[in-house]
Amino acid sequence: MPSPPPETIGWDLGGVHVKAARIVAGRVVDAAQVPCPLWQGVPALDGALAALPDWARADAQHAVTMTGELTDCFADREAGVAALSGWAAAQLRGHVRIYAGRCGFVVPEEAAAVSADVASANWHATAALFGRITPDALLVDIGSTTADLIPVVGGRAAATGYSDAERLETGELVYTGVVRTPVIALADHAPFAGRRTRLMTETFAHMADVYRILGLLPDGADQQASGDRKGKSVPESETRLARIVGRDRREGTAGAWAALAGHFAEAQLRLLHDAAALLLSRPDIAADAPLILCGAGAFLGERLAARVGRPSRLLVSLLGDRIDGAGDWISTCGPAVAVGIIAAEGAYA
Repeated sequence: MPSPPPETIGWDLGGVHVKAARIVAGRVVDAAQVPCPLWQGVPALDGALAALPDWARADAQHAVTMTGELTDCFADREAGVAALSGWAAAQLRGHVRIYAGRCGFVVPEEAAAVSADVASANWHATAALFGRITPDALLVDIGSTTADLIPVVGGRAAATGYSDAERLETGELVYTGVVRTPVIALADHAPFAGRRTRLMTETFAHMADVYRILGLLPDGADQQASGDRKGKSVPESETRLARIVGRDRREGTAGAWAALAGHFAEAQLRLLHDAAALLLSRPDIAADAPLILCGAGAFLGERLAARVGRPSRLLVSLLGDRIDGAGDWISTCGPAVAVGIIAAEGAYA
């Protein structure tokens, strides 16, 4: 039998981004995220693969998790799981396994048969890894589109729900993120110029505009087109935000637009606070359990931890000596990092 490749690459195949992490000798040495408009069809993955660094196309063990099966180019999640698993088997060089959450890893040909376990199980990989490091915590992964809040109890993922539908019901999946969420998803009124005004129900502005105006958006987090397909400067974000209240940018000052952006940021934080407060009220979660933060919106997780009065730690700090120069993308690529480490440490069968 030939020996397996010395490297493991963890993958998170999403409907908007593809994330990859390279593990060598148990250490994360590279991580990257590229945009992937999967709603246009599976060939979008080819473009994403080509856009990733060379190491992503090398011969390796590949451990794949996914959320892109939800994308509306697929008839249903089973079809999506089959398509994404088939793409991985055909396009990734080396030994490919698909992460099926509570069922472990399966070969790509078996993934559709356990699609309920494979579909959107990236959160489970992150919780499974960090449960080994911090056995009691609330893992908070705030991404560009969604937020996962995952109780970890006794070293194991203790989510009440598993599927997207179940986790939406339990508050463990909050469909809000720091880049792609339209601001009108968070409020129907806002204060401006001394009045409370109704909002225009258009997707003029997104939370990337809000956090850009507030100076909080991490570099590289916004990889999608803006609402008007124009630039991503602060003045252009102010222009888009102004349209939500039926205004032109010249009708307000920089301070006025920052205040309006702050209103939407607070509305998003309240949404996450309500979900976190519910989960932290569970009797099996320790009163001193910290929040473990990752994702493009980890900065928002820090504000959430302060709001609920819990200590917080960044995912990157917990990995410690398992990181070897992979840079700032580790947090954003948390599930890819997690599934790669799990596979590299021997749970690849």
